[in-house]
Amino acid sequence: MKKLVTIVSIAMAFTLSQSIFAAGDKAAGKQKSATCAGCHGVDGNSANPDWPKLAGQSAEYLIKQMQDFKSGDERKDATMQPQVANLSDQDIADIAAWFSSNKIKPGMADEKVVSVGEALYRGGNPAAGLAACMGCHAPNGAGNPAAKFPRLSGQHAKYTAKQLRDFRSGERLNDAGKMMRNIALRLTDPEIEAVSQYIAGLR
Repeated sequence: MKKLVTIVSIAMAFTLSQSIFAAGDKAAGKQKSATCAGCHGVDGNSANPDWPKLAGQSAEYLIKQMQDFKSGDERKDATMQPQVANLSDQDIADIAAWFSSNKIKPGMADEKVVSVGEALYRGGNPAAGLAACMGCHAPNGAGNPAAKFPRLSGQHAKYTAKQLRDFRSGERLNDAGKMMRNIALRLTDPEIEAVSQYIAGLR
Protein backbone atom coordinates (compact mmCIF):
# COMPACT_ATOMS: atom_id res chain seq x y z
CA MET A 1 0.00 0.00 0.00
CA LYS A 2 2.84 2.38 0.91
CA LYS A 3 4.49 1.57 -2.40
CA LEU A 4 1.27 2.40 -4.27
CA VAL A 5 0.90 5.72 -2.44
CA THR A 6 4.51 6.58 -3.24
CA ILE A 7 4.06 5.76 -6.92
CA VAL A 8 0.87 7.82 -7.12
CA SER A 9 2.56 10.73 -5.33
CA ILE A 10 5.52 10.66 -7.70
CA ALA A 11 3.21 10.48 -10.71
CA MET A 12 1.17 13.43 -9.44
CA ALA A 13 4.30 15.47 -8.79
CA PHE A 14 5.62 14.68 -12.26
CA THR A 15 2.30 15.62 -13.86
CA LEU A 16 2.18 18.87 -11.90
CA SER A 17 5.74 19.76 -12.86
CA GLN A 18 4.97 19.00 -16.50
CA SER A 19 1.85 21.18 -16.48
CA ILE A 20 3.81 24.02 -14.85
CA PHE A 21 6.55 23.66 -17.45
CA ALA A 22 3.99 23.58 -20.27
CA ALA A 23 2.22 26.73 -19.07
CA GLY A 24 2.68 29.43 -21.66
CA ASP A 25 4.61 32.65 -21.00
CA LYS A 26 3.07 35.36 -23.16
CA ALA A 27 6.08 37.68 -22.85
CA ALA A 28 8.34 34.94 -24.16
CA GLY A 29 5.71 34.07 -26.73
CA LYS A 30 5.72 37.62 -28.09
CA GLN A 31 9.44 37.29 -28.81
CA LYS A 32 9.14 33.78 -30.24
CA SER A 33 6.24 34.77 -32.50
CA ALA A 34 8.31 37.25 -34.53
CA THR A 35 8.34 34.96 -37.57
CA CYS A 36 4.57 34.39 -37.23
CA ALA A 37 3.87 38.11 -37.50
CA GLY A 38 4.57 38.22 -41.23
CA CYS A 39 1.37 36.30 -41.93
CA HIS A 40 -0.70 36.54 -38.75
CA GLY A 41 0.14 40.07 -37.64
CA VAL A 42 2.16 41.15 -34.60
CA ASP A 43 -0.83 40.74 -32.29
CA GLY A 44 -2.48 37.91 -34.23
CA ASN A 45 -4.81 40.05 -36.34
CA SER A 46 -3.85 39.08 -39.87
CA ALA A 47 -4.51 41.51 -42.71
CA ASN A 48 -4.70 38.85 -45.42
CA PRO A 49 -8.01 36.89 -45.41
CA ASP A 50 -6.16 33.75 -46.54
CA TRP A 51 -4.43 33.58 -43.15
CA PRO A 52 -6.39 33.20 -39.91
CA LYS A 53 -6.64 35.70 -37.12
CA LEU A 54 -5.08 34.13 -34.02
CA ALA A 55 -5.77 36.94 -31.58
CA GLY A 56 -8.22 35.96 -28.86
CA GLN A 57 -8.19 32.31 -29.86
CA SER A 58 -7.95 29.93 -26.91
CA ALA A 59 -4.43 28.81 -26.06
CA GLU A 60 -5.64 25.20 -25.88
CA TYR A 61 -6.85 25.30 -29.47
CA LEU A 62 -3.73 27.05 -30.77
CA ILE A 63 -1.50 24.49 -29.06
CA LYS A 64 -3.43 21.64 -30.64
CA GLN A 65 -3.22 23.15 -34.12
CA MET A 66 0.53 23.77 -33.90
CA GLN A 67 1.09 20.26 -32.61
CA ASP A 68 -1.05 18.86 -35.43
CA PHE A 69 0.86 20.83 -38.04
CA LYS A 70 4.12 19.65 -36.50
CA SER A 71 3.14 15.97 -36.65
CA GLY A 72 1.69 16.38 -40.14
CA ASP A 73 -0.59 13.40 -39.70
CA GLU A 74 -4.01 15.05 -39.62
CA ARG A 75 -3.37 18.63 -40.67
CA LYS A 76 -0.95 19.52 -43.41
CA ASP A 77 0.14 22.89 -44.74
CA ALA A 78 3.23 23.62 -46.81
CA THR A 79 3.77 26.95 -45.03
CA MET A 80 2.94 25.99 -41.45
CA GLN A 81 4.80 22.69 -41.19
CA PRO A 82 8.28 24.20 -41.68
CA GLN A 83 7.38 27.05 -39.33
CA VAL A 84 6.58 24.76 -36.39
CA ALA A 85 9.01 21.92 -37.17
CA ASN A 86 11.67 23.05 -34.69
CA LEU A 87 9.40 24.44 -31.99
CA SER A 88 9.55 22.78 -28.58
CA ASP A 89 6.41 22.12 -26.52
CA GLN A 90 7.35 25.16 -24.43
CA ASP A 91 7.78 27.34 -27.52
CA ILE A 92 4.33 26.28 -28.72
CA ALA A 93 2.76 27.01 -25.33
CA ASP A 94 4.43 30.43 -25.16
CA ILE A 95 3.34 31.46 -28.66
CA ALA A 96 -0.20 30.27 -27.93
CA ALA A 97 -0.24 32.28 -24.69
CA TRP A 98 0.82 35.44 -26.55
CA PHE A 99 -1.77 35.27 -29.32
CA SER A 100 -4.59 34.22 -27.00
CA SER A 101 -3.89 37.22 -24.76
CA ASN A 102 -4.67 39.71 -27.54
CA LYS A 103 -8.04 40.99 -28.65
CA ILE A 104 -9.39 40.03 -32.05
CA LYS A 105 -10.38 42.88 -34.33
CA PRO A 106 -14.00 42.44 -35.46
CA GLY A 107 -14.71 41.61 -39.07
CA MET A 108 -17.42 42.63 -41.49
CA ALA A 109 -20.15 40.41 -42.93
CA ASP A 110 -21.67 40.53 -46.41
CA GLU A 111 -25.19 41.76 -45.70
CA LYS A 112 -26.56 40.00 -48.78
CA VAL A 113 -26.10 36.55 -47.24
CA VAL A 114 -25.89 37.23 -43.51
CA SER A 115 -29.50 36.24 -42.78
CA VAL A 116 -28.95 32.80 -44.32
CA GLY A 117 -25.71 32.44 -42.40
CA GLU A 118 -27.33 33.44 -39.12
CA ALA A 119 -30.10 30.86 -39.59
CA LEU A 120 -27.53 28.11 -40.15
CA TYR A 121 -25.29 29.22 -37.28
CA ARG A 122 -28.14 29.48 -34.77
CA GLY A 123 -30.55 26.84 -35.97
CA GLY A 124 -28.69 24.49 -38.29
CA ASN A 125 -30.70 22.76 -40.99
CA PRO A 126 -32.91 19.99 -39.56
CA ALA A 127 -33.90 18.79 -43.03
CA ALA A 128 -30.25 18.06 -43.83
CA GLY A 129 -29.45 16.75 -40.35
CA LEU A 130 -27.22 19.76 -39.75
CA ALA A 131 -26.67 20.84 -36.14
CA ALA A 132 -26.45 24.51 -35.16
CA CYS A 133 -22.89 25.86 -35.06
CA MET A 134 -23.55 27.67 -31.80
CA GLY A 135 -24.02 24.35 -30.00
CA CYS A 136 -20.23 23.91 -29.95
CA HIS A 137 -18.93 27.38 -30.76
CA ALA A 138 -21.30 29.35 -28.47
CA PRO A 139 -24.00 31.87 -29.46
CA ASN A 140 -21.43 34.68 -29.58
CA GLY A 141 -18.81 32.57 -31.38
CA ALA A 142 -16.43 32.48 -28.40
CA GLY A 143 -15.90 28.72 -28.71
CA ASN A 144 -15.26 26.22 -25.93
CA PRO A 145 -11.60 26.18 -24.81
CA ALA A 146 -12.00 23.13 -22.55
CA ALA A 147 -13.25 21.07 -25.51
CA LYS A 148 -10.75 22.74 -27.89
CA PHE A 149 -13.61 24.08 -30.00
CA PRO A 150 -12.23 27.29 -31.54
CA ARG A 151 -13.38 30.84 -31.30
CA LEU A 152 -15.03 31.74 -34.62
CA SER A 153 -16.34 35.28 -34.18
CA GLY A 154 -14.49 37.86 -36.25
CA GLN A 155 -12.56 35.31 -38.30
CA HIS A 156 -11.94 36.06 -41.98
CA ALA A 157 -14.81 34.65 -44.03
CA LYS A 158 -12.43 33.44 -46.75
CA TYR A 159 -10.37 31.46 -44.24
CA THR A 160 -13.42 29.94 -42.52
CA ALA A 161 -14.94 28.91 -45.86
CA LYS A 162 -11.70 27.19 -46.88
CA GLN A 163 -11.55 25.21 -43.63
CA LEU A 164 -15.14 24.03 -44.11
CA ARG A 165 -14.36 22.94 -47.66
CA ASP A 166 -11.20 21.18 -46.46
CA PHE A 167 -13.17 19.30 -43.82
CA ARG A 168 -15.75 18.37 -46.44
CA SER A 169 -13.15 17.07 -48.90
CA GLY A 170 -11.17 15.25 -46.22
CA GLU A 171 -8.08 17.38 -46.75
CA ARG A 172 -8.29 18.42 -43.09
CA LEU A 173 -8.64 15.55 -40.64
CA ASN A 174 -7.90 16.90 -37.16
CA ASP A 175 -11.45 17.17 -35.85
CA ALA A 176 -12.39 14.94 -32.92
CA GLY A 177 -14.73 12.13 -33.93
CA LYS A 178 -15.06 13.54 -37.47
CA MET A 179 -17.45 16.15 -36.05
CA MET A 180 -16.56 18.91 -38.50
CA ARG A 181 -16.22 16.56 -41.44
CA ASN A 182 -19.73 15.23 -40.85
CA ILE A 183 -21.08 18.77 -40.55
CA ALA A 184 -19.28 20.07 -43.63
CA LEU A 185 -20.62 17.21 -45.73
CA ARG A 186 -24.12 18.56 -45.11
CA LEU A 187 -23.27 22.07 -46.27
CA THR A 188 -23.64 23.33 -49.82
CA ASP A 189 -21.15 25.83 -51.25
CA PRO A 190 -23.61 28.75 -50.89
CA GLU A 191 -24.30 27.73 -47.28
CA ILE A 192 -20.57 27.60 -46.54
CA GLU A 193 -20.16 31.12 -47.91
CA ALA A 194 -23.19 32.41 -45.99
CA VAL A 195 -22.26 30.99 -42.59
CA SER A 196 -18.63 32.10 -43.05
CA GLN A 197 -19.81 35.64 -43.73
CA TYR A 198 -22.04 35.59 -40.67
CA ILE A 199 -19.17 34.36 -38.50
CA ALA A 200 -16.92 37.17 -39.78
CA GLY A 201 -19.34 39.76 -38.44
CA LEU A 202 -20.27 37.91 -35.26
CA ARG A 203 -19.37 39.66 -32.00
